Amino acid sequence: MTVSNGRQFLSIPGPTNVPDKVLQAMNRPAIDLYSGDMLGITASLLADLPKLFRTAGRCYIYAANGHGGWEGAFTNVLSRGDHVLILESGRFAIGWGEMAKLMGAEIEVLAQSGRKAVDPAAVEARLKADTKHTIKAVFVVQIDTATGVVNDLPAIRKAIDAAGHPALFMVDTVASLGTMPFEMDVWGIDVAMCGSQKGLMTPPGLAFVAAGPRAHDAHKTAGLRTFYWDWTFRDGPEHYQKYCGTPPEHLLFALRAAMDMLFAEGLENAFRRHALLAEATRRAVAKWAEGQVLAFNIIDPAQRADSVTNVLTNGVDPQIILDYCREKCGVVLGVGIGNLTGKAFRIAHMGHTNAPMVLGTLAAVEMSLKALKIPHGAGGVEAAIEYLASEVVA
Repeated sequence: MTVSNGRQFLSIPGPTNVPDKVLQAMNRPAIDLYSGDMLGITASLLADLPKLFRTAGRCYIYAANGHGGWEGAFTNVLSRGDHVLILESGRFAIGWGEMAKLMGAEIEVLAQSGRKAVDPAAVEARLKADTKHTIKAVFVVQIDTATGVVNDLPAIRKAIDAAGHPALFMVDTVASLGTMPFEMDVWGIDVAMCGSQKGLMTPPGLAFVAAGPRAHDAHKTAGLRTFYWDWTFRDGPEHYQKYCGTPPEHLLFALRAAMDMLFAEGLENAFRRHALLAEATRRAVAKWAEGQVLAFNIIDPAQRADSVTNVLTNGVDPQIILDYCREKCGVVLGVGIGNLTGKAFRIAHMGHTNAPMVLGTLAAVEMSLKALKIPHGAGGVEAAIEYLASEVVA
């Protein structure tokens, strides 16, 4: 017997739920790419994307996933043989660096535990040791969904400045843009990239890169530039140059609708909504952890992300929880990835999500723990409700 009939709850950290308004925006014929509405949509998106990144710099739109956004970021500012410092806090900064390595960069990983954020002091020490300034760029993610950590970008910027180092500061915001504050210019970030499929509530297939003045200076002599990703070509006057060919029209229709929804809610309100739902999730996990089986992957509560929570299962195969939630309840949780493969599951609470969706997901998890007789503290869902009720007042 199952109780899974009905709309499936997608609680994975990307792709996230796509709002009905966004799906409806895609339900239209293709249009002329040389005139009319398409020109207006492109102009509006290129004007509004910097508002999300909080930058006066230029933004570029690619028909690509997040990995394409990585390539669009570093090929425009690096040359073959450039030394790049990768700040490890999970799988994704490492992956970004591995891609740069395949393109000819030399990468160095500032390694650390997968259970905490990047240590700014370690960054400062490494950059101070680079007296010849051979390191040309520093790669980091704001939120790494593989571990569930959030990195302190202003502190990392201060570390770079304290070292007196000229390296470009490059940030992956795929799991953070639209879910928490990001201040590209205020925090001194030179290049930032994102994908459409998480906090921006749009189907996978679009990537964005934002570039500041120092990035554009580096671009002038970058040796890894390729035609498709090239900022200079995309800054050209013709509409097709903005996409290096045919624009991904229906994804752009979707993005326009999603951004309109986000602006209508208000970015600060969206950040607060994510923070509330994340903390409600953490209250539930903290209760379950009293059974000495489940635990938070990220040890320091201040370093836990507001878009995804990673839950260790400490000797219990997480697949049985995943299978029960999917097959019996119609709730799809995220699997553990990277070093947490087979050791954890992930609960996403980002993008187009609300209290009933998160509480329903938490209820399915707690139901699975009881049904599978996995030791856990009782009252996780109740703790989440109590927290939200105390914060979301009449």
